[in-house]
Amino acid sequence: MELEIFAVGGYNEVGRNMTCVRYGREAVIFDMGIHLDRLQIHEDAVFEELSPDDLIKMHAIPDDDVLKHKGLQVKAIVLGHGHLDHIGAVVKLASKYKAPIFGSPYTCAILEQGLEDKRHGARIPNKVIPLRPGQERNLSKDLTIELVHVTHSIAQACLGVLHTPKGAVVYALDYKFDNTPVIGNKPDYDRIRSLGDEGVKALIVESIRADEETKTPSEAIARDMLKDYLFGLGNDRHGLIVSTFSSHTARIKSIVEFGQQMGRRVMLVGRSVEKYTAIAQEHGLLKLPKGVELVGGGREAENAMKHVTKEGKEEFLVVATGHQGEPGSLLSKIADGKTAYRVEKNDHVIFSADVIPNPTNRANRYVLETKLKGQGARLIKGAHVSGHASREDHRELLAMLEPENIFPAHGNLDMQSNFAELAENHGWKLNDSVFLSRNGASRVLKV
Repeated sequence: MELEIFAVGGYNEVGRNMTCVRYGREAVIFDMGIHLDRLQIHEDAVFEELSPDDLIKMHAIPDDDVLKHKGLQVKAIVLGHGHLDHIGAVVKLASKYKAPIFGSPYTCAILEQGLEDKRHGARIPNKVIPLRPGQERNLSKDLTIELVHVTHSIAQACLGVLHTPKGAVVYALDYKFDNTPVIGNKPDYDRIRSLGDEGVKALIVESIRADEETKTPSEAIARDMLKDYLFGLGNDRHGLIVSTFSSHTARIKSIVEFGQQMGRRVMLVGRSVEKYTAIAQEHGLLKLPKGVELVGGGREAENAMKHVTKEGKEEFLVVATGHQGEPGSLLSKIADGKTAYRVEKNDHVIFSADVIPNPTNRANRYVLETKLKGQGARLIKGAHVSGHASREDHRELLAMLEPENIFPAHGNLDMQSNFAELAENHGWKLNDSVFLSRNGASRVLKV
């Protein structure tokens, strides 16, 4: 029987990831993500209220038309981790396939919490089944899925593995090899190597940083940088705001611990940071120390900023959403003077996150930084390490798996080409065993 790879989304851009793997008539879908900046471009767009067709036309979610009329029996939807560019379109697309959804327990909890918005009636008929890393699940006599633990900038990230009679298909979006993670264990190298020994027919792999000739640093490095920035600057008489990814539980842990060591009252503010942190606590991934305040968005955030201002900014470390300059985020509202918190000369704003590489985010971040500088803020950038594999991480993965075929993904054509060049340097051949793809393309593998 044929083994075919469908590049549904995430092959023209960074985001809206979705890949389908077919064996005979049966298939497994990996990820259903959104393209966040497409929604930001359409400022009036409300994701929950738009139809799948509208969102596809906006290029905000994957265009799964390539799977129509194929007569596929989709046996499972497998989610690698809980970032929105990997799970955000589930609510719009999953019901078409009437297949169970699998992911790590934390990933499934994030998904299910996002489906609990009663105002918009977000619901899917699909059964959501948590699968622990290391577990396998038989889907049919020919297909078995497995999750393998790796590290990324969110907890419980996994490689998705589809076992077929022709060999395994490994889905490596997203990962890095962090040997000193702040939360959780280092990657399951033993299992990755054993997959290579058993035989990997195809590797579908992220390509965002394939041109970076380095190994992506450990999260422990970001922790050390944060410690140096927080304790090494004269900020005891000034306001202090740190902004990072709401889902980056390891980074939140470091910020909270250092804030308390500084003698500051730590306040985590924003709808998304409240959501992700609460779920992390429920799953035992994080334990907030006594006295740390967890505050939602909207009116709660406004009241919190009034409280900080009344008590004295120098008493608090505020962890705020908005490091990408997203309109409506807490940090943007502060910069626009829409909260009681007023940025004054020598107040510190630490960006513990890089700009996601797309034009919308770059523009939004530039505007935010310009406003904050104009108000006298001291901006400290660079307290961050990526969650994505660089060239040396990719070399290690290729050496361990030795896949027959490689499909660079999660990136534009330039990024995929960088990975293809790396693969060619190690013996794979373009258009023979390493393939560049565009959204909507498919390829039947030689068996």
